[in-house]
Amino acid sequence: MIGLSRRTVLGAALVAALGSATTLPAASAGEMKIAFGDLPGIESIQTLAAIERAKERGVGVELIILNDEDLAAQAIVGGQADVGIGSPYTLIQKAGVPIRIFAQISTQRFFPVVNAEAYKTWKDLDGQEIAVQARGSGTEAVMMLMAKNNGISYGKVSYVPGSEVRRNALIQGTIKASIVDAANRRALETEAPGKFTVLPVENVSATDEAVFATADYLKNNAADVDILVEELMKTGREITENPNAAVELRNKYKLLPDLGAEADAEIAAYYKETAEAGSLALNGGGAEAAAGDFAFFGAAGQIEGDPASLKVDDFWDTASIDRVLTNIGKK
Repeated sequence: MIGLSRRTVLGAALVAALGSATTLPAASAGEMKIAFGDLPGIESIQTLAAIERAKERGVGVELIILNDEDLAAQAIVGGQADVGIGSPYTLIQKAGVPIRIFAQISTQRFFPVVNAEAYKTWKDLDGQEIAVQARGSGTEAVMMLMAKNNGISYGKVSYVPGSEVRRNALIQGTIKASIVDAANRRALETEAPGKFTVLPVENVSATDEAVFATADYLKNNAADVDILVEELMKTGREITENPNAAVELRNKYKLLPDLGAEADAEIAAYYKETAEAGSLALNGGGAEAAAGDFAFFGAAGQIEGDPASLKVDDFWDTASIDRVLTNIGKK
């Protein structure tokens, strides 16, 4: 089965760790070091292809694969990496770090899954244990918001990184309630038909993945940042228009070679579903995405304050989006 991953950036729990050293060398001028906090999976093809296209246009991108979200966030804060991937709202607000989101990559498509023998509805999860990706993650935000909407409280929240890891734990029965991405939901339906129930999620449209960097980096490297943002938009538009483009891009740039040619069918199916859901950001997000994120992460308890009073500029730098859309137009 194809291995998948979801990247998140820890917020409040990361604050105490921000001073920790990493083993990465300091980033140098003229480079763009992009930190991934997990192993890229098929949901990363759009991003990986955009990075390859940015390289073709002269951006000196170096991809840093880290096996821990903490390390990825620390790398940005400490200057060992320039760009991170995630949705760092909690980090920005609670840690006071001068980091800004500069483009949205995709919106959330998570699926709460429960063992059908144990649970049938959200109410059945009152007082029960659930498993999510990490503190401050989109998976946690979804589950907390659904608990609030359904008037329940979980007994325990376990943190289990990796959507595929949670899928396997559900199959093995070591966890009975969790949340997975679209591809792993499909895998559960194939591997154990009828064993699991997908609980409904209403009115959730928030950032899953975005690119972020320090304010200084964005100011001092505007040309390279604009190229990356433009390629993320173009790639998202191309795959949305033709989901099979994800397979073509994967093969052209030899992305995720360890998955083998047999992964192409799953990739095509995954991006067809993703395109139909409108999950890939075609215009970079910006103020419109921020408004939805404020409502969502606020309701989930991951950022503080009245969503209507939160300022986009405190979380986002939309200058690159504005410049790119002037050149390529808005979809």
